[in-house]
Amino acid sequence: MSEQETVYKIRPPRQRWTHLALIVKDMDKTIAWYEKYTHLEVLSRMEDGQGYGAWMADRNDADSPFVLVLAQFFEGKDPFAPAQHGTLGPFAHIGIEVMEREDIDKLAAMAKEDGCLALGPAQMPPPVGYICFLKDPDGNTIEFSHDQGVYETARKVWHSDAD
Repeated sequence: MSEQETVYKIRPPRQRWTHLALIVKDMDKTIAWYEKYTHLEVLSRMEDGQGYGAWMADRNDADSPFVLVLAQFFEGKDPFAPAQHGTLGPFAHIGIEVMEREDIDKLAAMAKEDGCLALGPAQMPPPVGYICFLKDPDGNTIEFSHDQGVYETARKVWHSDAD
């Protein structure tokens, strides 16, 4: 394939968010964690000479996808070596908003039992809301929130009545 040859026919209608990428140590373990704690599921899995890859996303967002990219490099195949890969935290995090306050309590209890609860549940001042922080298998911080105001703020500022 030449450098100028286009592979995919469907593209976004404008510049937009598409993904966040994380390095993982154990692809299957990390996928299982995200499937247990979040609404994400595997969209695609890949393997090449450098390692494994996976895209996780929300199937309900097919028209406006945002993908969590997971990459596990084979020993000696990391194209960024010798640079060390960091993790998200303690403040840097992936944020996921849930619909009900009780969802935070349930997630926090499950995470505490599994040994991956990092903070919470805790009521924070607006706009943060009711939150808990979990650690994924690779040590990345994942925030779950309720009543954070992202949706309401976007609709008020950009005048959208869409659901």
